[in-house]
Amino acid sequence: MAMKQNNSVQSARVPVAQFTPEMKKTHTILIPMMLPIHFEMIEHVLRKNGYRTELLRNEGSNIATEGLKNVHNDTCYPALLVIGQMMDALHSGKYDPHKIAFMITQTGGGCRASNYIYLLRKALVKSGYGYIPVVAINFAALGNDSESGFQITIPMLYEIAHSIVMGDMLMCLHNQCRPYELHPGDTDRVTNKWIGEINRILDGKASTLAHRLLACYPQIVKDYDNIHRAKERKIRVGVVGEIYVKYSPLGNNNLERFLISEGAEPVVPGLMDFMLYCVYNGIEDQQLYGGSRKKTIGSQLLYRYLVGKQRQVIKAIRKQGSFNPPGCFADTLEMVEGYISKGVKMGEGWLLTAEMVELIHSGVDNIVCTQPFGCLPNHIAGKGMIRAIKEKNPEANIIAVDYDPGASEVNQQNRIKLMLATAAVREKEKKRQAKKKGNAFRLGAGFSEREWIC
Repeated sequence: MAMKQNNSVQSARVPVAQFTPEMKKTHTILIPMMLPIHFEMIEHVLRKNGYRTELLRNEGSNIATEGLKNVHNDTCYPALLVIGQMMDALHSGKYDPHKIAFMITQTGGGCRASNYIYLLRKALVKSGYGYIPVVAINFAALGNDSESGFQITIPMLYEIAHSIVMGDMLMCLHNQCRPYELHPGDTDRVTNKWIGEINRILDGKASTLAHRLLACYPQIVKDYDNIHRAKERKIRVGVVGEIYVKYSPLGNNNLERFLISEGAEPVVPGLMDFMLYCVYNGIEDQQLYGGSRKKTIGSQLLYRYLVGKQRQVIKAIRKQGSFNPPGCFADTLEMVEGYISKGVKMGEGWLLTAEMVELIHSGVDNIVCTQPFGCLPNHIAGKGMIRAIKEKNPEANIIAVDYDPGASEVNQQNRIKLMLATAAVREKEKKRQAKKKGNAFRLGAGFSEREWIC
């Protein structure tokens, strides 16, 4: 009996195909898309360091269909889409299965995203492609394999960090121009121009990278400001939620494009906030649970450096004066006090609450909280915190939208339209009150209190 049980355990194990050093020259690493602007630059860093890579851009209903074939439908929606996108690319006939590898991230901790790599490997074996290697980008050193042919070096991390900083800057300015552009396509042209320019800068020496990127900030803001835009001000809508569904057009049914088509301006917090959240949790862990002091000091130094880079972007945008700068993570940390404990860090954890509070403090009262159906961290730190946020901020207009292969896109859009309708009524009332106060001020100008009353 014991022997049978051992054999069943052995057969249940999923074979692991290694990405060997030799594959660096022969294999193309396929990367699932999440953030189009950021990933263009991150992919360039990987290519610069000798890896052959390609971002997957396939989309459509067949992605979810492929995901459902290979992943249990109780698994979270991002896993279903990411693995579905990879399997769809594999079955497209575009690639030689013996000359490709897949790249996927692991978050670590109790989030189901930690298991994406095992789900993908299982799907490949089930489909007869168990020989295709899966490269893991690991945030918590889970399953780290020193023998792998894919290694992220310190210089690569340095370049990727700057790619994220620049991606956040371009995304922030892009979203403030796209809804107002008078000539369709102008914003995309400026964004694509600067992605190319930044990639050329990334090709230079690492020792002068930060200085050369910083020197570009004024010109970047100026180029976006030169886009011919309408003078009207549209309703600003913040987008928060689970990291993949929040950022990926595939995951949120092109939410940003839909908001623009409905006459709104999307406001999306940057990816650097999530990076800082991960780094800050290392500091918070030492205070809450103890641990390595050396590791904490390293986290503190990295935190200060990244916050400093974020503040440089904010300063450059604020100095120009035409655009709203993103929030600073250090300030957001203070705003979230009294709402949720920083010990709540499963998935997006307390960051999700913090982003909503920061958006409201910056004047963005209307928020769409995107979440995969059944995502426990988001249902607690996102949807579960809406009431507490509204109690302290009555002007907040927040809705939570579930994304799932069984969810109706029409129902999702109708819920968002209802939120926008509420926002429009409130905006109209604000203008009416402001006009009323302005008329009262002009009527009373130059008269004494008695004369004004009479």
